[in-house]
Amino acid sequence: MKKVNFAGGEPFLNAEFIGKLAQYCKVVLKLESVSVVTNGSRVTRRWLDKYGAYLDIMAVSCDSFDEETNVKIGRGTGNHLKTVMELSQMCKEHGIKLKINTVVNRYNFREDMNRGIERIDPFRWKVFQVLIVEEENGSERTLRDARRFRISDEEWRFFCDRHKHQESFVPEGNDVMASSYLLLDEYLRFLNKGVAKPTESILKIGVKKALEGVYWDEKGFKERGGLYDWSKNDCAEGSGEQNLDW
Repeated sequence: MKKVNFAGGEPFLNAEFIGKLAQYCKVVLKLESVSVVTNGSRVTRRWLDKYGAYLDIMAVSCDSFDEETNVKIGRGTGNHLKTVMELSQMCKEHGIKLKINTVVNRYNFREDMNRGIERIDPFRWKVFQVLIVEEENGSERTLRDARRFRISDEEWRFFCDRHKHQESFVPEGNDVMASSYLLLDEYLRFLNKGVAKPTESILKIGVKKALEGVYWDEKGFKERGGLYDWSKNDCAEGSGEQNLDW
């Protein structure tokens, strides 16, 4: 394993635990890259001072540069952009690569985000077509019903054509998204998005056995730009002598 990404939910609801996981991955496992996806609302300068050396990439969710649109989407209560800008500055100060994640949906596909992206200047702008998976977010029976966010492929291409000149722009449509990730849920089961049921937990059967039961689209992984420069220059590889406080 070379890279791990922590996502949620919101990982920083348990900030200390995420920090220790990042430290373990860099110091003990010596991974090339450790990243975390956050909405930014709970990331503090104190946390970055303590654990920033063990983090290569901070990905922050930013679906719009209009606060009214963010509120419609469910991203904050009107101050999300201020949080994004503050986090962008803190990442620069701590030598952490900043990635912006945007989910293109019914409420933002017409928006011109060029000026805002140029202001933040992320090293990578990952743009996702909103994905509806029936067993997760696609019916009245699921915890979340995201069907109202759905867009057509034509609307997706409209957004991409408007922003494809951005150097950091990395689009990811539904055609390559569903099975090109290896995802573990809160029970440490690999998910088979839209293909089959989750595997048994790796705590029960181990990683090798669990991987035998998961479908991973390697071609789609490469097509969506899954391989890239994911390490920061001053990664904390030399910190191996530090003791981990568990």
